Order: sequence, then C-alpha cells, then structure tokens
Amino acid sequence: MSKGPAGHVARSTVRPHSETSRHAPIRTFLHTADGIAIDSVYNPGTVVYDASPPPSRDLVFVVAHGFTGDADRPHVRRVAAALARHGAVVTFSFRGHGASGGRSTVGDREVLDLAAAVEWARGFGHARVVTVGFSMGGSVVLRHAALHPGADAVVSVSAPARWYYRGTAPMRRVHWLVTRPAGRLVGRYGFRTRIHHRDWDPVPLSPVRAAARIAPTPLLIVHGDQDGYFPLDHPRMLAAASGDHGELWLEPGMGHAEHAAGATLLARIGDWAASRAG
Repeated sequence: MSKGPAGHVARSTVRPHSETSRHAPIRTFLHTADGIAIDSVYNPGTVVYDASPPPSRDLVFVVAHGFTGDADRPHVRRVAAALARHGAVVTFSFRGHGASGGRSTVGDREVLDLAAAVEWARGFGHARVVTVGFSMGGSVVLRHAALHPGADAVVSVSAPARWYYRGTAPMRRVHWLVTRPAGRLVGRYGFRTRIHHRDWDPVPLSPVRAAARIAPTPLLIVHGDQDGYFPLDHPRMLAAASGDHGELWLEPGMGHAEHAAGATLLARIGDWAASRAG
C-alpha cells in the first residue's frame, strides 16, 4: 500500500486512469483525518452482457456497511456487485472492522472513514459520487452529508433516526455488545469487530438532525416494514426532517440492512442514484 501522513488519503500505486485500473479492482489502505488506516476496494464497474444499460463512467457508489460488517463480507460484496451494474463502486471496512485499523465508535468518527473513501473515489475522475449506507452505515452517510458535504446523492437504508434506541430485542443485544466488556470480547472474536470502550463525548449529531441539514443534496431513505431493529417511526422521522429533498421508500416484507436488500431493490436504488445524482 502507499502511505501518507495523517489527514491525507493514501493513494494506490496503480494509476487511476490506466487501462489496468479500468478493468481490475484496486485495493489499498486510506488514511483518515485522524490517522486510521482504512481497508478499501475500488471496482471500476461490471461489463454488462445483457440488454441492461452499461454502467455510467462518471458515477461511483461509496458503500458504507453496517455494524460488524466489512468489505469482504458476502452480503457487502453482493451489494457492491449489484451497484456495479450502474457505475463504479468503492467499498471499505469501517475502523475496527475487518483489516482496518482503530476501534469502532459505532457511528461517530466513522464519518472520517467515509470522507476518506469519498475523496479516494473522486480521485478516479468520477464526476458524481453517491454514498449508500446500511444500518450504522446509513446513519454515517447522513452525518457525513451534513458535516462533510461532497456527495451528489445519499441513500440511507435501515438507519436509526435517534441514538440509544433499545426498544427491540436485537438493539438490546447490540447495546450489550458495545457497552459491556464481555460483549466487546464477543465482538472482537466472534464478529471481527474491535469496539472502543469509551462513551461518546460529546454525543455526535443525531441522524435525524443530520437529515435536516442535507438539502439540497437528494436523499433516499429506504426501510423495511419487517425491520427487527428499528421500527417504522425511525424512517418516518428521517423523512419528515429531510423535507422536500428527501424521498421515503417503505419496502413491504423487507427486514434489516444488507442481508434483506434483494436484487430488485438494489437495482431500483442504482436507477434512482443514476437519475438523481448531479
């Protein structure tokens, strides 16, 4: 990998516009503004052999995975493969996940990870960048758009609207994983996720407050009506906060995040991004 000082994105040793990089994925580590090494993958897009439109050369998706995911997880690769039919795709592992350095702050400083990935994506010459986040990543793309403007459109899937929600059994398990020493051990050895032991200080901007600051950037909020983590008041709060620039899709029968996002939904997200970004 190529290394750079903290606050600068590490560049790949492969030239972005070479013939090699147009067809082959590129993998490298990026450096965030606070010096964390982020494992990242650039895929230039899929060659289409059927009657579908070819992927847009000027469009790149930056995919922000959910908590305990990483760039190599099958469900993340499946999402990336689906979006690659519409444009190039950057995937990465959040801090504390997979091969990336640091420890997870569960949505707080992860905005710096996404900012590094977006900057890297721009460096390949793409005019339009769309951030697509799932669950924790869904909250990160909202906060990134509010705090680090740079995306041309934002898609937030299965995201919470507010912090500290414990109203469902899955979220109570997540809080145990994050807040208890035994839970953090399970996260490290069971889910390849290293979780920071410190509480938030200060508490970061909430997703619902972030959604209110994103305009005029187009925003798509996607949520399943069978989501076991966050009930429907969460996407409705986000949609209400986003105002006229936001669009809400409530998906019948859909569960939570990447695992529940089927091929048809991902194709619709790709079509929406291609038409709304830029």
